[in-house]
Amino acid sequence: MKAPLLALASLVTASALAAFAADAPKEPPKKEPTPQQQRMADCSHESKGMKGDEHKKFMSECLKSKETPAEVKAKMTAAAAKPTQQDKMKSCNAEASKKDLKGDERKKFMSECLKG
Repeated sequence: MKAPLLALASLVTASALAAFAADAPKEPPKKEPTPQQQRMADCSHESKGMKGDEHKKFMSECLKSKETPAEVKAKMTAAAAKPTQQDKMKSCNAEASKKDLKGDERKKFMSECLKG
């Protein structure tokens, strides 16, 4: 009587172990990145080729912005291409010197040059 009972218990245990082993995942599931992690990856990808302060500034702007990384890059590129007030001053000053302007005539020229 013990032998059939022991055989039955062994069969049930083996079946349970086999079922458990079949249900167990083979490798851990891959975690999806959080939205912030995905944003960091997208911004980092878009910043390829940038170095130093340019890279830091882009990453800061990109991570804060609601726009896509490509839109942020386009805006920053456009802003860098636009001449600064200092650049305008240099070119207007050089042009005024070339024309040998003095006094009120120079002031008027500089004013118009810096506006345009």
